[in-house]
Amino acid sequence: MIIRKAVPSDLNTILSLTPLAIYDGTLGEVMPSEEKASSMSKALLEKGGFYLLAVEQDEILGWVLVGATKDSFTEQALGFVYELYIREQYRGQGHSKPLLKAATEHFRQQGYEEVRLSARVGNRAIRIYEDLGFMTKAVSMSLNLE
Repeated sequence: MIIRKAVPSDLNTILSLTPLAIYDGTLGEVMPSEEKASSMSKALLEKGGFYLLAVEQDEILGWVLVGATKDSFTEQALGFVYELYIREQYRGQGHSKPLLKAATEHFRQQGYEEVRLSARVGNRAIRIYEDLGFMTKAVSMSLNLE
């Protein structure tokens, strides 16, 4: 497996799978249209975000979408992991950690002091994030009024 930055020819495959990536990341709560998911991803790409891919024999195994943001209180520049996705047939084979390590190393080289991400409660990837040193910093709560 190699990790590399996505090139334009990779985007069709990535964007076609992005609704499923969002669905999995929200634990089945949200299944956006391909158009909505594509527009969300393209907005991040236009702001300098990019995909790092795990690739084996020209097959995309998964990716991480990364970009920059700012802390809403302090305005501190932060690296942000917007999406981590491993295609179902390649899960459980150890691809997530190298992708996340590559992302955090990119941010370190760019001079960022902190990297953040968001995950739904119950997401199995939380264990991977914790293994890599991510810590819970905030809790988002919801009350269903229906």
